[in-house]
Amino acid sequence: MGMFEQEGFSKGTAAIAQAIGRSRAYTVLCGGDTTSAVELYGNIDRLSYVSTGGGAALEFLENPQLPGIVALTKRRKG
Repeated sequence: MGMFEQEGFSKGTAAIAQAIGRSRAYTVLCGGDTTSAVELYGNIDRLSYVSTGGGAALEFLENPQLPGIVALTKRRKG
């Protein structure tokens, strides 16, 4: 996937977005630009989970102990 806004780079993005939309697997989509691309080329309503928080999703994959979640958990216990 790439700069889908420019026609010369859009074919790969379109192909991936359409394949994700046709998939029967549990699908997670994160990121505002990625969401825009799949809305344009794919079947976004068929995806399992869509979030515009791409940076937060990458941080969560790297370290599941996100500061906001940790703070909420500690607050609830106390």
